[in-house]
Amino acid sequence: MSCHQENSASTDRWKRCLRRWFTLVLDGRPRMEAARTCGMDRQTLCDWVHRYNAEGVRGLSDRKPPGGIPKLTAGQEAEVAEWVRAGPDVAEDGVIRWRRKDLAARIERRFGVVLAERSVGALLKRLAFRHVSVRPVHPQQDAQALEAHKKNFAALIVRAVPEAARSKPVEVWWQDGAEGPHARVGQQGTLTYVWADHGSRPRVARDLRYEWTYLFGAVCPARDVGAALVLPRVNIDAMNLHLAEIGRHVASGHHAVVVLDGAGWHKPGDKLKVPDNISLLHLPPYCPELNPVENIWQFLRQNYLSHRVFDSYEAIVDACCKAWTALTSTPQRIRSIATRSWAKVDV
Repeated sequence: MSCHQENSASTDRWKRCLRRWFTLVLDGRPRMEAARTCGMDRQTLCDWVHRYNAEGVRGLSDRKPPGGIPKLTAGQEAEVAEWVRAGPDVAEDGVIRWRRKDLAARIERRFGVVLAERSVGALLKRLAFRHVSVRPVHPQQDAQALEAHKKNFAALIVRAVPEAARSKPVEVWWQDGAEGPHARVGQQGTLTYVWADHGSRPRVARDLRYEWTYLFGAVCPARDVGAALVLPRVNIDAMNLHLAEIGRHVASGHHAVVVLDGAGWHKPGDKLKVPDNISLLHLPPYCPELNPVENIWQFLRQNYLSHRVFDSYEAIVDACCKAWTALTSTPQRIRSIATRSWAKVDV
């Protein structure tokens, strides 16, 4: 039942009750007796009468309790939100990340308002903050270059297309991995979050051996397709094999711009063999968050490749193949994970 339906049902119930009370009073029954017959005390009924006289039928619907008066003004809450986004000052706050007690201490210093930790948590939730893990950023990352790449992405794609392919439809492909352009999957697997009983910490098997392989992957979100190879090593020969595999998945008569990072085996030269239906576009240095295939690797690890013990190299390869097949065989999965609003190009 929707909120509107619930509110309407509540109003109808009060209307029937009030109608019954009026009928009893008009029949000569005392007001107190009529109220008890309707299942309420006299004061409640009087309140209903006043609300009906003031607002009509709408006044009989259930109302949300007003709650307590906020201790912080709207302006002060906005300032707290800016503190959270900026992070604490080590010299002033003595910590490198906010805890509720640290925010409560600064609020008391700045505004003279004492808030319990629980109240600070409720404030953060009301301001739409969530407790999440951080993403590492390379100290040499150029934030301006990152934003410029996003802002000018469509123009960069156009410039990457060679003159001979300008009349063809263009596909945007992304190629990346958990460690550069590849995803290393091996016996020393990764751990991920699971549902468990409160206060517990489940145990899962984790191998300590050193056998691994590399999953080269690329996706085209617009077409909801991907191309991958599982290879024993990472070098320019492996990259050539993957570029050829991507070229085979590009739609007939189309030209693909493959967006990738600046690893050494991605650099144009005599050894890198780029198919005729592909052009390369490199990301700014130290900006892996621009590449949505990182989220593809995260999805595969969390759902298919974590908490596993592989007995052999062949078992690792088989797991990688099954994981990629599960990804590409689910309609709209690649599109939902890898689509970025700033990367939509109409060429």
